[in-house]
Amino acid sequence: MAEEETKKVEVEASPEEKEVAEPSTEKEDRDAVLARVETEKRMSLIKAWEENEKIKAENKAARKLSSVTSWENAKKAAAEAELRKKEEELEKKKAEYAEEMKNKVAMIHKAAEEKRAMVEAKRGEEILKAEEVAAKYRSTGLAPKKLFGWFGA
Repeated sequence: MAEEETKKVEVEASPEEKEVAEPSTEKEDRDAVLARVETEKRMSLIKAWEENEKIKAENKAARKLSSVTSWENAKKAAAEAELRKKEEELEKKKAEYAEEMKNKVAMIHKAAEEKRAMVEAKRGEEILKAEEVAAKYRSTGLAPKKLFGWFGA
């Protein structure tokens, strides 16, 4: 771009001006080249800074994602451990309740056996009493006053 401007100036300039214009043209060319080099350098620095910032942002996001993932895994593990603990507690309570019910059934069975034994003992006593009273009636020759308990003699 600077060369095009320089050529235009040369074509339009007179020979005297041409001699005077050449040193300033070289200076302008050098200034333009320096300005272009400075601009390229600045653009290169900006591009490097931009790439560095992008990489930093990517790394920061990756660290945060990793942190979130590890947090999630820790929370899941804690929840699963709590679930296993609750299941164990429930199994323990279930076993305790089953044992309690077995004991209750055993107590009921024992009480029933005791009641059966009492009924059998009472029956045995009543039979023995009836045999004794019958023997007494036989020995005395008297008849019982009540027959079957509800009929009068």
